[in-house]
Amino acid sequence: MTGGGAAGEFKRRVERAAELRAVRAAGGTAQEDPEVTAAEEEVRQKRNKVDDAARAEYLIRDAMAQGKFDNLEYAGKPIPGLGEGYDLDWWVKGLIQRENISGLGPKAILLRAEDARLDARLDARYSERQVRDIVEDFNARVIDARRQLQGGPPVVTKTRDVDVEVQRWHERRAAVAAAVKAAPDPPEPGPERPWWRRFWS
Repeated sequence: MTGGGAAGEFKRRVERAAELRAVRAAGGTAQEDPEVTAAEEEVRQKRNKVDDAARAEYLIRDAMAQGKFDNLEYAGKPIPGLGEGYDLDWWVKGLIQRENISGLGPKAILLRAEDARLDARLDARYSERQVRDIVEDFNARVIDARRQLQGGPPVVTKTRDVDVEVQRWHERRAAVAAAVKAAPDPPEPGPERPWWRRFWS
């Protein structure tokens, strides 16, 4: 038997094995002959002889040929966080940043972040009672976090004096009102043309 005949015979056995595999996957049964079993075993042995590096190289080239590496998110850009030290919670921090999750973390850090945004939150309120309620709630949560019942980093955020915050709120509102009053009035619009003139021009 010539070399081409042996290759053709091997190819025929592999195709027959693929047919039997498809029949088995569909739930049917097929009579397996010893040459098909031998062909499957030969394919398995050939796969085992290929080393991992060659297999990985083949898979990468195949994926490149299929275009799976086109338009990747960081193509031509440095990978973020590549030179930084290893952090055990890197995936949690990445998830919080990607999904823009807020309200998670130690109370000390959350209260510090809330303290930085508290003036803007107070400025969005319309009554003194609302401002007082927000500051009192903030102070109660700071005092509760200082007890360290759940552990975590120490709380360095200070409580705020309610009366001082109300006074500062009034001052900020007065400054905004004065700035609005001092701004020049927008120019008066000219007389509006009738609709039929706008239509024909």
